[in-house]
Amino acid sequence: MEFGRILVSETAFTSENLQDVIHSNISVINLLREEGVEEELIHEDALTSYYLDYYYTQYLSGNFSKFVHHSGWNAELNELIEEGLTLIGGQKHLELFQQQAKKVKLMSNVKLNKFLKGKLEGINPVRDAINSDVFFEIEENLVTLNANFLKSHPDFEVLSVDQMFAVLEEFVGHEIKKS
Repeated sequence: MEFGRILVSETAFTSENLQDVIHSNISVINLLREEGVEEELIHEDALTSYYLDYYYTQYLSGNFSKFVHHSGWNAELNELIEEGLTLIGGQKHLELFQQQAKKVKLMSNVKLNKFLKGKLEGINPVRDAINSDVFFEIEENLVTLNANFLKSHPDFEVLSVDQMFAVLEEFVGHEIKKS
């Protein structure tokens, strides 16, 4: 049985910071994972938002090379990000992602594997070659697009934290420890 809902807390929903909506969704996904729920059973669009945020935060904190390095340049993840950027209306970000991905695809497997296994810091010509500051100049705001994508989704629900736990406990079939 799939968890076919996208849940966020009332606190996150009423926050002025749109990132809170995204983080609330991420918390639900992380909780489901901790409870042993397989990714295939988690709402596809909730996961899309989750992975778009992963891409966004990696890029923000270390440019495209950090995303490539930390994700291990995973073809399935890259596909999800491309689909997600299309889904939320991030056309300019999609174009940049595809441009950057082309740079990585043109690299030899040996060079890519050496980059993925090596350190990101220090002198690193591969890192420098695949980074692009264009990301920071794009007028499309990924946080706004991502949060609005969630908020306008037909499976989106706003609940109190207690209600969220009740729904999640019913889905996993047991009480979940609140930390």
